[in-house]
Amino acid sequence: MFKTNLSKKLSLAIFISLVVVFITTGQACPGCQPTPTPPPTPTPTQPSANLSFWGLWDDSSVFQPLIDEYRKINPNVSITYKKWEYSEYEDIVTESLAAGRGPDIWMIHNTWLPKHMEKLTPLPDSLKALPDFEETFVDVVADDFVDKSEIYGVALSVDTLALYWNEDLLKSAHYTSPPQNWEKFKEYVEKLTKFDELGNITQSGAALGCARNVNRTADILGLLMLQNGTQIINEERTQATFNQEVTEQTGERFNPGKEALVFYTDFANPKKKVYTWNPTLSHSIDAFIDEKVALMFSYSYHGLTIEARAPKLNYSITPVPQIEGMPKEVNFANYWGMVVSNQSQAKEVAWDFLTFLSSKDMVAKYCEATGRPASRYDVIELQQEDPKLSVFANQALTAKNWFRGKNPSQTEGVIIDMIEKVVLGEQKAEEAINWAAAQVTTLLR
Repeated sequence: MFKTNLSKKLSLAIFISLVVVFITTGQACPGCQPTPTPPPTPTPTQPSANLSFWGLWDDSSVFQPLIDEYRKINPNVSITYKKWEYSEYEDIVTESLAAGRGPDIWMIHNTWLPKHMEKLTPLPDSLKALPDFEETFVDVVADDFVDKSEIYGVALSVDTLALYWNEDLLKSAHYTSPPQNWEKFKEYVEKLTKFDELGNITQSGAALGCARNVNRTADILGLLMLQNGTQIINEERTQATFNQEVTEQTGERFNPGKEALVFYTDFANPKKKVYTWNPTLSHSIDAFIDEKVALMFSYSYHGLTIEARAPKLNYSITPVPQIEGMPKEVNFANYWGMVVSNQSQAKEVAWDFLTFLSSKDMVAKYCEATGRPASRYDVIELQQEDPKLSVFANQALTAKNWFRGKNPSQTEGVIIDMIEKVVLGEQKAEEAINWAAAQVTTLLR
């Protein structure tokens, strides 16, 4: 009797234990598993808003994944991106903002801030401090988008002028690498330029010297001036000073702006040994694609044009030449930033999105999607070993720009006209540069 009861009790205990195990492990009945706890819904950091974002160059397929990432944090914020054509963009933005129906966020060129500042609202101090901004982005971004300690824009990418070179043409002249300084550059140009029996250029060493048929003429001359220490505009930004002389340590007087102008235009002067280009030749990019010129200055995005039109062209890209013996490397920047309209009904939300968009991970994703050089130091580090982007990424670290006032396109037009006056023999270099400085000063005031 005692043994029977004990056996029954043990059997019952074992049965109860097994039932508990089956229930807790979900094996009692497959259809009766406990419902898993759903992940917590993220708490939005920003209030509800509908933002419009206008831009250039990039299709919505580039920005939509980044917008989707932001909406994972702020699902109550809707962001619509629209791409415009460059030819109509600035006029449409300006007219739309004047009519009170412009975008919350839009892109501006790195020279446009003085022209459009009154239409913008700066970054709130609560989102990013100026020291953090300056430590995050390359110097030129702060130079172009910070005014009186207020941050007016952020950039995802910074492009710079680089030297494109035709490997086959250089090898035919027994050069295995491109020139690294301007003295060597002149030597290369002399050897690479070819003429027919009438003195006509049949092959140019470099697309340089003229005003209208050289890509980004004003940028190239600006690069030369910045490299040789020309103070292009005074510190108050009220007067053009690129025509003024300076006193060297030796006591000699020197006009760096004029010397840069002469150096540039000599490449289009038939009386000079470096004569290699003239106004009758085709545009520099076309000539490079047609293998009529060995050396050309352009930005990273022109590589896409070359690859589309001449996929078999044997070319490479290298840093722009520097002045031998100068203590600092100087490069030239040309890029776009993003700003927030002061008419936006959700300024804080718009800036919160731009802060998110310009974070390390998002900039890296943007640059990977577009193939563009980055604006952030920490992403540049990732691009320094990239064979296609390393030149531009490294140059962004030492890139500069110069203040062009509220009429940047007109200012650039004056520089182009100055070059043309010299090339066509209408004025000597000193006369042309004094004329241009007076014109730019008028535009600055």
